[in-house]
Amino acid sequence: MSTEPIGLEQSALRSQADGGIVAEVRLDHADLVLQPTLRRASGVTVEPEYRTIVGSGRRLLFCSVYGNAFDEFESGLAADPTVTDPVLVDRYPDRRVYRVELTDRTISVTGTIAEIGGRILERSSTRDGWLVQIRFPGRDALVSLNEFCQDRDISFQVNHLRTSDDGEDGLVGLTPKQQELLTVAYQEGYFDVPRGISQNELADRLDVSKSAISQRLRRAIAELCATSLP
Repeated sequence: MSTEPIGLEQSALRSQADGGIVAEVRLDHADLVLQPTLRRASGVTVEPEYRTIVGSGRRLLFCSVYGNAFDEFESGLAADPTVTDPVLVDRYPDRRVYRVELTDRTISVTGTIAEIGGRILERSSTRDGWLVQIRFPGRDALVSLNEFCQDRDISFQVNHLRTSDDGEDGLVGLTPKQQELLTVAYQEGYFDVPRGISQNELADRLDVSKSAISQRLRRAIAELCATSLP
């Protein structure tokens, strides 16, 4: 008979739910899905809905398309080597839904993201590629995805980073050093009038040079403005 207290059983389930980071990355390559079409139809925004594989092995993608350039988008589909057999599935007042079949030429990163423990939160198209928000179990996974993209000449740019412990924890776009500096500066009254702490004192407190403090402050404040202002 077990003497282990009720409710204290240890789960054998492996978890990545604690910690981790969320990154917004921009990916660009001529062979990413729909990329040739998107370069021709800049007046639309595409949001993938889901992918599926049918019995014959065909890889199908359903996506919602927003904007006012549907004719350009559909013309682009006809000449896009990354997809075939495009079908208009549905119409709504604000969007259209299409289904396309992925060709063998299409480069996919979704499988790699899953393999390294990542989860795609959001995806949307831009003129300069796909904008993807991904939750990673840690920075090593982010580095692995970067290396995967570099090996295939996929342009990989990290726009913003934040911690994911409590959904919205962390400051979007700031590096850990920038976040630490702003936290200390605020707590010590650097932004008060009169100031409660000088840049020299901040430099001593964080054990960095005054010039580094000045540059880090400017970059951190500029990043906050860029990500917070409309």
